[in-house]
Amino acid sequence: MTRPTSPFPWQPLLTAALLCWPLSGQAAEADVAMRDALQAAREQRWSAIDQAAIDDHVLAGYVDYHRLKHRLPQAGPEDVKAFLAGHADSPLAGWMRGQAITAYGEAGRHADLLAVADGEPRGTLRQCHYYTALLDRDPAAAAEGGRALWRVGHSQPDACDPLFDTLRRRGEIGPTQVWERLTLAWRAGETGMVGYLERQLGPEWDDARAALDRLQGDFAAITRVPRCLGPDCRGSGALFAAAMHGFTRADTEAALEAWRKVAPHLIIEDTHRAAIERDLAFYSLVRDIEQNLAWVDGVLPRLDDAELTELRIRVALADRDWSGVLDWAGRLPDAERSEARWQYWQARARQRLGDAEAARAAYERAAAQRSFFGFAAADRLGRPYALNMADTRVSADQRAAVAAMPAVRRAEALLRIGEPGLAGSEWYAAAARVSAERAMAMADHAARRGWPARLVQTTIAAELWDALEWRFPEAYRDDFLRWGEANDVDPYLLMGIARRESAYNPEALSPAGARGLMQLMPATARQVSRRLGLADPGRFGVLDPAVNIRLGSAYIGEMLERYRGNRLAATAAYNAGPHRVDRWLERAPQAFDLFVESIPFRETRRYVQAVLAYRVIFESLARGGDPSGVALLTPAERQGRYDGSLLARK
Repeated sequence: MTRPTSPFPWQPLLTAALLCWPLSGQAAEADVAMRDALQAAREQRWSAIDQAAIDDHVLAGYVDYHRLKHRLPQAGPEDVKAFLAGHADSPLAGWMRGQAITAYGEAGRHADLLAVADGEPRGTLRQCHYYTALLDRDPAAAAEGGRALWRVGHSQPDACDPLFDTLRRRGEIGPTQVWERLTLAWRAGETGMVGYLERQLGPEWDDARAALDRLQGDFAAITRVPRCLGPDCRGSGALFAAAMHGFTRADTEAALEAWRKVAPHLIIEDTHRAAIERDLAFYSLVRDIEQNLAWVDGVLPRLDDAELTELRIRVALADRDWSGVLDWAGRLPDAERSEARWQYWQARARQRLGDAEAARAAYERAAAQRSFFGFAAADRLGRPYALNMADTRVSADQRAAVAAMPAVRRAEALLRIGEPGLAGSEWYAAAARVSAERAMAMADHAARRGWPARLVQTTIAAELWDALEWRFPEAYRDDFLRWGEANDVDPYLLMGIARRESAYNPEALSPAGARGLMQLMPATARQVSRRLGLADPGRFGVLDPAVNIRLGSAYIGEMLERYRGNRLAATAAYNAGPHRVDRWLERAPQAFDLFVESIPFRETRRYVQAVLAYRVIFESLARGGDPSGVALLTPAERQGRYDGSLLARK
């Protein structure tokens, strides 16, 4: 069988299916003309565009966008504003505003830039143009925005130079700000920038420079450098914050000892002091430095940081300090404390401390929520899981209204002409903008069209968290069932992994290089293919959903074999790698819930909880939305030991 030449093997089939939507011959011809016109506009081949053929097309604005973009900066702001008004319900408006800000900024047409801007734009380059334009119109705002752009430890675009130069001439950026940026650059390892900024400081900063030179070779020298650095001690806070950050990461125990010596004698800003103490508390907790714990407990109430408080609860759990769990959980903000996770742990703590009534009440609060710990709490109570499903029925009138929405018509037309990326932009922008009722109808439309990735993303954009039938669609079900059976893997676990990994987007590409529905790294796909006796699918072949599911199910099957069928450990290994999980198990607590909470990586900790909760939802939906008989964990997973004994090789 000859493989398609497209880098996305299934895309020609998908495009063909989309082109089978019922269209008149005239409409199909208009789509072809629109596709050709858009390509010509991108290439600036204006004479190749059959304008009469696309004048009435729903996507005509896309060609107009490229025409106006090509005319910038000569085109005036009135032309840009007219385009923005005419396409206010499309991403085209935001894109054009950004293009105009860049073009006017580069041309120095500051009045025109401000005429089309709508507050601070996104992106550093455009922000620099925007605040440069404000230098004369609103000097205070320009100074505030410019100082924020200056206050980074790396180089900024050349477009920022006029802004920075003007603010320095005006005294809005002075030696203190230069020193602060220098310390940020030192912290970031930008040695070239450090040298450049040092040369901009006068002799009154010699003591600060000398202290920096001393600390570069030895963080421990922080107890021996002068406490007052720079004119009026203005350089102390930034340097001590940068040095303590590096010292804390390198040797947290020694860093705290040094800080306790110097802190009482330092006069620095509260922001710098808080940053230093937060670093020390964070690394002391994640590295479980027992001798630092008393100091951490003293500083946490002052820092009032929910993330640090959660870390402190996890340390108490690792120590089986059940009174400490209750104490620190009680200090969480109300919103966090009411989450199923922390209600569950408060229940566990009260149970261990002998308060059965209070424990049951907390379990009940947790069990009312749809999550891993909510389901675990329901298991403790012996009751079915609370799915809290929303009614997803949509009326015929709502369906008709959505089908007529200009954004929906544009998205469908973009799909017909082979522009899925632009179609997604149109669709998601609309889903985030419309009412909840209209978003429900858009999700229904996506479900009926068979667009699983767009369906899931619609529920996310519109925050339709209880629309479970849409958030967890049946897409690729046959492949999950087939390869789950072939590899002796629970197909609902496969669905949960794919849902967490890619939100059912077969073309998903992660920054690390993972690809497709189950986010396989190319090297992993190659190795699994070799073990199965298959050819390497390559970087694009692995995007084929059937191939991706086959290889992903084989890989998770290998992880299950490695961990004696335990899905918690296997799922953690799928995310973080088996060698890390092996190490975690060697020093893990024995109960399943304590193992999950002890996973050092927040991302993996959340991943395991999400995947296991998602598989419960998928199986419940397969049973018509009835969770009766569905189990979060097997008896062996719930009651077994989480330690080195799970390693099948030992």
